[in-house]
This record gives sequence, C-alpha cells and structure tokens, in this order.
Amino acid sequence: MADSIHENQAPAIEGCKRKERKAQEALYKAYFGYALSVALLYSSNRDEAVETVDDSFIKVFAEIGRFNSAQSFKGWLRKIVINTAIDKIRKKNRNKLLHEELSDWIPGNTPGAESSLTAGEIAALIGTLPHIHKTIFCLFDIEGYSHEEISKRLRIPESSSRVYLTRARKRLRELYEFNYNNKPAKS
Repeated sequence: MADSIHENQAPAIEGCKRKERKAQEALYKAYFGYALSVALLYSSNRDEAVETVDDSFIKVFAEIGRFNSAQSFKGWLRKIVINTAIDKIRKKNRNKLLHEELSDWIPGNTPGAESSLTAGEIAALIGTLPHIHKTIFCLFDIEGYSHEEISKRLRIPESSSRVYLTRARKRLRELYEFNYNNKPAKS
C-alpha cells in the first residue's frame, strides 16, 4: 500500500539503508509532521512529542534495513513512534502511573451521536485528559490495541487499562457536554 503523499520516498528509504545523511534528512522532513501528529497523542506537551519523534527517527535510521518495502513506510513509522512514546511513558511514570488522579470533574449528560466536532476540537478534548487516560484511550480506541496488549506494553494490570479507558470515555463525554452541548450545529 502506498503512502499517498509520500509514495515517492523509495529513493530516500534506499539512501537511508546506505546511511546517506541527505536521504535521512529528506525522509525526516517528509514524515516529521505525520510522526509529530502521532506522538502528540501520547505526549503531555509539544516538546515531549518532538523529543519522541526525534528518538523515533533515530530508531528508524538504525533499523531501516529491516523495513520491508512491500509494506507501508507510514504504518511502520507509526508503530515505531507509538512504541517510543510508550517506552517514554513507562520510564517517566514507573511509580506514578497507577496513582494518577482525575481532577476538575465537570458533571454533565451524555452527548448525542449527531455531534459535528472538528478533528481539532476532538484533539483538544483528548488533550485535556490525564496523561495515562489519554494514552490508553488512544491505544485502545484509535490504534486498536486490546487491553491485554496495553497491559503488557505499559506494565499495568489489564483491569487498570479497562478502568482508565472507562474514565477517559466518561471524561470526554462530560467535557463534550460542558463545551459543546449548547453550541449551534455546524452547517
């Protein structure tokens, strides 16, 4: 499957396999924005996300020889960025992960299914979640990981993954209700 906008990156990928700096720079520039958008889902702030992207590209350049050109480079990169972000979360939150508390709860009702939020508004809502809730929500609902996989990757009990996902979804519903319930529908 081609990477649409980046489908002509085969020469850069081959150059990276030969450790050519210009090819590495070209690949980095071509995919930086995409990698950053993935890293932001798992980071507390932009600086942390940029650091995750940089670390991910170091891994990409070290492991590019293992990349199978029959697969999507974008998909391969996405996995590396997610794994790098998860590694950072594990290191940063070894003892804190299970003790993160919810704060500033806003009571509300469940939003209707006819919501017309923009991607930016959805990202902003997700960005307000506590870090562990955001991470598990993104891994489960966006990336499609199972609770068992999340449990193994984050080294937390499976039941904690379920609880954090439930809390994240509840918080998102409450934030939606509070911020967008009385907002006129977009045409």
